[in-house]
Amino acid sequence: MTDNNIDQKSLIGSRLKEARRLAGLSQDQVAKMINIPRPSVSEFESGNRRVSAGELTSLCEIYDVSTDWVVGNSASTISRDDPRLELAARELSKLKDDDLDRLLRVMAAMRIDDEGKKS
Repeated sequence: MTDNNIDQKSLIGSRLKEARRLAGLSQDQVAKMINIPRPSVSEFESGNRRVSAGELTSLCEIYDVSTDWVVGNSASTISRDDPRLELAARELSKLKDDDLDRLLRVMAAMRIDDEGKKS
């Protein structure tokens, strides 16, 4: 297997994991929804198992993400009309003020760190 194939499987796995978490679902819940063993979901997310076209379609429908995003054919940034923003806003609204302030400081530090790496 080439490095590109490994990188692609890793990208798909990490995006599936991110989408599942953003959807607020466990691996067990997802497995039951698409009628596969729970370890298969774990294998998808770790990049150790290929996702069939049918499985990918089902997962994208459950997570409300595009297949293009999962396979890396679209930007990793989120557009204003992305439903995940609404989900994130709901989750953020549940945080205590101190926790929200801490999270915003962490995000600012991450952005500064990322800008420093691009230089």
